[in-house]
Amino acid sequence: MGGIALLARAAGHTVTGCDANVYPPMSTQLEEQGITLINGYGNEQLELKPDLYVVGNAVSRGNPLLEEILDRNLPYTSGPQWLSDNVLRDKWVLAVAGTHGKTTTTSMLAWILEYAGLKPGFLIGGVAQDFGVSARLTDLPFFVIEADEYDTAFCDKRSKFIHYRPRTAILNNLEYDHADIFPDLAAIETQFHHLVRTMPRNGRVIANGAEAALARVLARGCWSELERFNCADGWLAVDGQADGSFAVSHAGALVGRTRLELAGAHNRANAVAALLAARHVGVPVEQGLAAIAEFKGVKRRLEVRGVVNGITVYDDFAHHPTAIELTIAGLRQRIGPEARILAVLEPRSNTMKLGTMKAQLPTSLAGAQAVFCYNDKLGWDVAEVLKPMGDVANVFDKIDALAGAVSAAAQPGDHILVMSNGGFGGIHQKLLKMLSS
Repeated sequence: MGGIALLARAAGHTVTGCDANVYPPMSTQLEEQGITLINGYGNEQLELKPDLYVVGNAVSRGNPLLEEILDRNLPYTSGPQWLSDNVLRDKWVLAVAGTHGKTTTTSMLAWILEYAGLKPGFLIGGVAQDFGVSARLTDLPFFVIEADEYDTAFCDKRSKFIHYRPRTAILNNLEYDHADIFPDLAAIETQFHHLVRTMPRNGRVIANGAEAALARVLARGCWSELERFNCADGWLAVDGQADGSFAVSHAGALVGRTRLELAGAHNRANAVAALLAARHVGVPVEQGLAAIAEFKGVKRRLEVRGVVNGITVYDDFAHHPTAIELTIAGLRQRIGPEARILAVLEPRSNTMKLGTMKAQLPTSLAGAQAVFCYNDKLGWDVAEVLKPMGDVANVFDKIDALAGAVSAAAQPGDHILVMSNGGFGGIHQKLLKMLSS
């Protein structure tokens, strides 16, 4: 929604926004762009008399401002619908869908197009370091968008990406997630099937060939060109090295080499997918490889927040068990086998709060030498779930106590990996301050 606000302002509209618990980097970005933020959903905001209310999917019936909008029959729409009507209609849309890696892959694809001089518009669910913003509107035909399967709004329970009508679509991976709205993986596969059904014959689906769920989606019908990656008979990242360099092959034949600042096999697969999407709009693979070597990454994706006394503090958005495991593995590849990883986790997503995937947590955290978990209003017993980890796992109800325990345990050469899809009470700065003293 913050990105949509930036696009609306770039299109010439006066924009204000309201939300609860606004935190960086989005709050900082909006303020820098001159967009007024209002904390909370008070009825007094009706006095702004906007021409249109764009309602995010976090707003539900019972919200005081939404109830007044409905009672007074004021004009409203959803964020994805506004995008479809006002931004995407005349664009070549390149959409990046999947359970994991959407933000990184979307940022990488936008950067490759930028490097090639195509100056794309984009909407990303994070702040791309190469651009400094999460959204941009341009006069050129290409628009890169992070395509989320979460539902659209209180009034539209279809997945958001149904509104985007891409000509190029990356299907990165597919696992069960969003337990608050989807009963099972099959329900999410149906939404991905609906996305594929909206694509034109001259469009192109770029699919992860190692994903059984995506194979089932495509078996239900694909009317566009199909290209596969992450499989031996398609496009594949091979020969990954500790310095980030790797090669790309096609059907077993070497295509070229590059270097990626981001660690982990999953990020190399993301890079191959971005290469192929850029190739669909005419960017040669060689030029895409050169662009990847200069890609800086995304805020909150293994972002170094500070180094104190030889102890490095990272911020990462990982919250799904698979993402947690891949993030730890990526950091391990970067720092080597001897350094200690102290994992600090806030299970904050709706899926995690419901406890749907709690049983996977000990396995996903197994690569860390110590685990510190924040137990905040969860409907399940974190300590019991992490009990198989023994003394490695520590659970806290207070952020300050958690931060104190982490800083006390940390030693020079350690890597503190903070993982949350929220602000986590500013724990990164708390840790850096405690480590300094």
